[in-house]
Amino acid sequence: MDKLSASVHASCVLVGARALLIRGPSASGKSQLALELIHAADTGGLRFARLVADDRVHLTAAGGRLLARPAASLAGLIEVRGIGLLRLPYEPCAVIGLVVDLGEDSNRLPAPEQRQALIDGISLPRLAVASGVGPLPAVMALLTSPKDGWL
Repeated sequence: MDKLSASVHASCVLVGARALLIRGPSASGKSQLALELIHAADTGGLRFARLVADDRVHLTAAGGRLLARPAASLAGLIEVRGIGLLRLPYEPCAVIGLVVDLGEDSNRLPAPEQRQALIDGISLPRLAVASGVGPLPAVMALLTSPKDGWL
């Protein structure tokens, strides 16, 4: 049975065939990481990356997968600090493949249970990034690793 979640304060970017759900407190860098991933695709560091949602993400559990959609009033909009809102191409729906939690206490070598997030009964790989640490290198390592990566 499909289940609609309340919208969550997060950003979401489709990278290849799966999306990253980027969570964290206000001003933790969710939109910045989303922009950096999109830029990485524009410059050849990733094959494909496109905005799904920024600020509010609607999540739906469906068939053992977690789907993300933008809030209708914010579809295609992303906040850029110092500039304001920008309009970007966006995907109307994507399957979440990784949860990135910004501003979290994180261990240098996390236990297996710390590398999982459970959302609406669906277990997903999780990366916790400590406050003050730029998340892009760790995210890119996960996305492009020959062993565990998506590309």
